[in-house]
Amino acid sequence: MRYIKAADVLPEELLREVQRYADGAYLYIPRISENRLSWGDRTRSKEETAQRNRDIYARFQAGEGPRELAGAYFLTEKTVRRIILAQRKARGGGDGSGE
Repeated sequence: MRYIKAADVLPEELLREVQRYADGAYLYIPRISENRLSWGDRTRSKEETAQRNRDIYARFQAGEGPRELAGAYFLTEKTVRRIILAQRKARGGGDGSGE
């Protein structure tokens, strides 16, 4: 997000009205809901995280334990277990019991 000068984009009358409420303050103006981007839409973060999670699950299926995976990916064991459970559910593999 970058800052822009209100005087450069707002009509003078509207600027004066805003100044009545927030003179000199920094304002955050939220995006119109139709213009909002989901997390990761601007970057590849969403895709990269999904791939990481698939990799974790594949390594888990190959025999690596949550503790080893947590160390390899700099995550907590609890996070690794959540990823494994989510991947298992996504593949129709049940509730995750029996890890």
